[in-house]
Amino acid sequence: MGHVEDPRTAPPIRWGILGAGGIAGAFADAVTAHTRSPVVAVGSRDRDRCEHFATAHGIPTTHVGYRDLVEDPQVEAVYVATPHSHHRDHALLAIAAGKHVLVEKAFTRNAGEAEEVFAAAREAGVFVMEAMWTRFLPHVAALHQVIDAGEIGEVVSLAADHGQAFRYDPRSRLFDPALAGGALLDLGVYPVSFAHDLLGVPDAVTAVGALTDTGVDGQVTAVLSYGARVQATLTTTLWARTPTTAWVAGTEGHVELAGSFYAPTSFTVTRHDGTRWTFDRPVPRGLQFEAAEVARRVAAGETESPRMSWQGTLDVMGTLDTVRAQVGVRYPGE
Repeated sequence: MGHVEDPRTAPPIRWGILGAGGIAGAFADAVTAHTRSPVVAVGSRDRDRCEHFATAHGIPTTHVGYRDLVEDPQVEAVYVATPHSHHRDHALLAIAAGKHVLVEKAFTRNAGEAEEVFAAAREAGVFVMEAMWTRFLPHVAALHQVIDAGEIGEVVSLAADHGQAFRYDPRSRLFDPALAGGALLDLGVYPVSFAHDLLGVPDAVTAVGALTDTGVDGQVTAVLSYGARVQATLTTTLWARTPTTAWVAGTEGHVELAGSFYAPTSFTVTRHDGTRWTFDRPVPRGLQFEAAEVARRVAAGETESPRMSWQGTLDVMGTLDTVRAQVGVRYPGE
């Protein structure tokens, strides 16, 4: 149940990390501890930050500036971990250097930018994937098995929530429109991608939101509709730490995912016939699973992953664009 291959069985690939923030550090540690792949270089515009990051995570080579990183001949794959506003440009930089790319989610600011990245990857023949790590975790594989086996009958309702409490700072990437801030692209992408993963592309999207003083979304609730009676209710906020749980309900029972649903976690299946059981197989960290996927696909000569395909990313970006339009958030230059 929920079998996913051990990330340590993936072939090694030499990683370069573009950006030296918190998620970049988590990725470096997961790759180093739980795969056979080395992190050989890190690039940042700030020399001190870059050197501190390299020391903290045991990375041998530092580059001041992103071009030097992507052109480093040691580097085979680049992990883009900069703000959403820069994902397109940094992915295109890596692709132009002939590198495979894993781009932090949300993949870009909008679907149009995502199209540009995939077109460049297609032209260059390199692998590109959105770093939606949730799709590669053991509990999500197990959840798919439960639903596909009909254990909860026909799915009719899904809910997922992701809220974190952040102190208001108009200059931080979360609140700055120029850095594509807001709850939706940073946190809400998880519930949206989760609904897409289990239910597909919605027929209709209805969203309401409340904006921060800087004009990005501080809180959003979206309802995704599928056919005549299937709905997904998704919530995200920058203003409160929520339970970050999810559930899927069907005609024969329901599944409850413990918080944080998007990270390695457990779930409980409760059926109408009274049977109840829990999937609980703890794994450390979690980002190593997406890193292993990149290494396996690259070794196989593939340019995309069927679990997080280019079309899958475009579909998610399309829903995010629709939600953002409805709540009234536009980024500079869009």
